[in-house]
Amino acid sequence: MSRWIDSVLGIKVSGVRVVPLTVKILTLFSIFLLLSNFITNYINLMLNRGELVKLMNELLVKDLKDNYIFATNQYDIYFFNQDLAGAVSAMEKNAEKELKGQKSLYLGVKANGEITVMASRQPRWNRFPDSTVLQNLIQHKEKQITEGTISFHYLGEEYFGVYKYNPKWDLFLVRAEELNEFSAESRRIFWNIAGLIVAITLICVLVGVFLLKFILRFVGLFTKEIMTMQKEQRISLLNLEGAPNDDVSFLGVAFNSLSNTIDNLLTIFKKFVARDTAQRAYKEREIRLEGAKKELAILFTDIKGFTFMTETLGTDIIKLLNLHYDRAIRYIHQFNGDIGSIIGDALLAVFGLLEQERKSLQAVQAAFKIQEVASSLRQEMTKRREEIVRRRGALTEAEERVYRAVLLEVGVGIDGGEVFYGTIGSYERMVNTVIGDNVNSASRLEGLTRIYKVPVVVSDYIREEVESTTNQYVFVELDQVQVKGKTIGKKIYWPIERALIDEELQKDLDTFRVGLEAYYQGDWAEANRNFSRCALPLAEVFRDRTGAYPCPKDWNGIWAMKEK
Repeated sequence: MSRWIDSVLGIKVSGVRVVPLTVKILTLFSIFLLLSNFITNYINLMLNRGELVKLMNELLVKDLKDNYIFATNQYDIYFFNQDLAGAVSAMEKNAEKELKGQKSLYLGVKANGEITVMASRQPRWNRFPDSTVLQNLIQHKEKQITEGTISFHYLGEEYFGVYKYNPKWDLFLVRAEELNEFSAESRRIFWNIAGLIVAITLICVLVGVFLLKFILRFVGLFTKEIMTMQKEQRISLLNLEGAPNDDVSFLGVAFNSLSNTIDNLLTIFKKFVARDTAQRAYKEREIRLEGAKKELAILFTDIKGFTFMTETLGTDIIKLLNLHYDRAIRYIHQFNGDIGSIIGDALLAVFGLLEQERKSLQAVQAAFKIQEVASSLRQEMTKRREEIVRRRGALTEAEERVYRAVLLEVGVGIDGGEVFYGTIGSYERMVNTVIGDNVNSASRLEGLTRIYKVPVVVSDYIREEVESTTNQYVFVELDQVQVKGKTIGKKIYWPIERALIDEELQKDLDTFRVGLEAYYQGDWAEANRNFSRCALPLAEVFRDRTGAYPCPKDWNGIWAMKEK
């Protein structure tokens, strides 16, 4: 249904429906056409009704004249036989022959309002219903005016007709018709003609739709293409193939001449700012120095051994970074993330600006894709090394050093919560930024990937939100740590895709979990035994802790980090 409404009335853009030009033209045309026809038909009805009333009055006068003569003759008969009931009945029967309508009337009314004679298909009236009209008739009689037109009301209905005073009977003889009943046929004709007008108008509208759509077809095509550009925040060329030689086509040509320059500028602009900033600038036509608190997921990724890489590769490090970031950023955007900043080997991304409900899940999904990018790059470099070894036998010492430098490894830390997100700087130069404790925490969590030898470390906030969304991941509790600069400990987790957990890995995870419980409780000897049976690389740090040091006397299960 909504699709049909959009096709007829136009689609909504920013909450406002863009009505096609053809619909506006046809609507106005139809309204004016209907109004003019209805008004003409109504005027015609009123004029015809006036003529019909005049004609009816003439007929009523004729009927009343015949009834008057008959009543006079009956009075002469009554004078001789004194049969009043017979005379009244004869007058009523004679009048009934001329009554066609259900509410047609013939009355004989005395000056006191009593009805002596009544011919009608309605129930009999006892008194004349309109005393004001009756008084007027009496006053006219006193002025020697004994006949004329009459109108009166009874039970909310209006009657019109003619009257004539009969001196022998001392009665006002009235011949009348009920107005609505009299006008019923003309109203029926009016509405029949009105229906015909509507039908003809609809036919004309349908024909007009076809003709106007054909004449203005390129207006609709241009509008549709421009709406698509606005929705996708891009500018492209309008398709002018087959366009007629008119002013609409000229507007299309003028638009295309501007689109090339604007498209280039917009493309460049979107590469330097976050997508939500580009959308806001596109909608509001400006970027303000402002910000707001938002609940976001923060992803921080860093390249390990970057100093060695820069010393070895020199300026070629830029090529390697671009190769890695090109793929990684594509995945971040794929999962509705935006780049907060890139500083050399470190990248900050935020999730929740475009989709709030699944921000933590999308951040974790992007983290695994970033690891896949680094892994695929390492595999590609290893494959090239093997080809060189097959061809030449071995690499030189310098080549081996370069090979180790390009084996890109990254760590990813993810935290979430309320942060400040906005634009800071000045109106001369501004940047989009995210500020908050959770931003710093994401950076600290990334640093912990080096200590615990896992690719991704996330906070309890991320774990809870992801688990409320899906069961795709298993979150392995790593430790309770108090990072440098903080006074409280936080649980940290290593997410693993559930589908990748085989029997052997599950066994190692269970062994690590048992050791971690003993570690929290201060039974470091038991913890060390379990960590020693665990083949996971992350168990090594716990073997070192529990084997080299006794459990502290004030142990609370939280490990305080001495460095970032």
